[in-house]
Amino acid sequence: MMKVCQKKKVLGFDDTWFIIIGIPVVSAIMPLMFLQFENNWSLEWYKTNFFISLFQVIIYWFIIRKVFILSRVRFHAFSDTWKRMIFQLGIVFLVYLILDPILGKICHKAFLEGKGHFGGVSIAVSSIIMISLVVAIYESIYFYQQLKKSIQEKEELQRENIQSQLEGLKSKVNPHFLFNSLNTLAYLIPEDADKSVKFVQKLSKVYRYILEMSDEKLIPLQQELDFLNAYIFLLKERFEENLRVEIDIPKARLTDKIIPLSLQILFENAIKHNVISSSKPLFIKVLINPEGKLIVENNLQKKKQIKDSTKFGLENIKNRYRFFSTEAVDVISTSSSFIVSLPLIKL
Repeated sequence: MMKVCQKKKVLGFDDTWFIIIGIPVVSAIMPLMFLQFENNWSLEWYKTNFFISLFQVIIYWFIIRKVFILSRVRFHAFSDTWKRMIFQLGIVFLVYLILDPILGKICHKAFLEGKGHFGGVSIAVSSIIMISLVVAIYESIYFYQQLKKSIQEKEELQRENIQSQLEGLKSKVNPHFLFNSLNTLAYLIPEDADKSVKFVQKLSKVYRYILEMSDEKLIPLQQELDFLNAYIFLLKERFEENLRVEIDIPKARLTDKIIPLSLQILFENAIKHNVISSSKPLFIKVLINPEGKLIVENNLQKKKQIKDSTKFGLENIKNRYRFFSTEAVDVISTSSSFIVSLPLIKL
């Protein structure tokens, strides 16, 4: 069972029934391809050539199948396609050169001895046709399976994209964040009524944005930055000058697209994993690097006691970006800083 499953995985499909049906069908068709070259064909002629074809098809089929399995195990990556093809063609050609004269002698001795002319069917030509046919069949099915797999992965990524947004929404609208915000608001109300009103407005804007963006795939960078500024306002009321944010984005890039809530997730990660105090303020920069990527960078001062990170936030962003861009989300961690670069998408 394990061997069958492994071969199925390598070939892209379970070819048991394909072999059972394919070998006799191909063997039956091969002699018919040479009828136009035979003037005096008969049932005996067809029967003889059918058994010759069957003999060759069985041998070449299983040899080529074995070559395909070996080549795909050795060169399994998509980038190795050309290497795999060259390997397959080289081995199959070598096998043909060795087997063709041997099979020719066997066929003449077993099926044609004393029967005179071969009825117009050339063993060499039929061998080449059979090899080409078997190779074409397996490669066609393999590439079809790869295409189907690619489509399924794309659909799965779409579902994951929606799910990740919903999970992102759940993780943002949580009692912990609301608790901290309400604590800050309770402190502000007796101290500064005007600032309290502004705080409530910003808090409302943050939650409204999260709810509205749950169905969006891409949004303009300007829109994400407007939301981020509201979010930063809430954070600054909590951490004051212990949190310092610098945003420097050229106006020309504000219309580029970005995954919604990605900046907020990165800011939340920085807050969650780093010490923030008057002696160790947290600096977060948002800018465009020379390669045109959006950079979010913070100084690294990890908390000593913190639960193991699930890395859900970064994985969320990476998975969603894979659907819209061929450029990767880069994460660079050094002894002094943590940097995430996000591709900006132009539609």
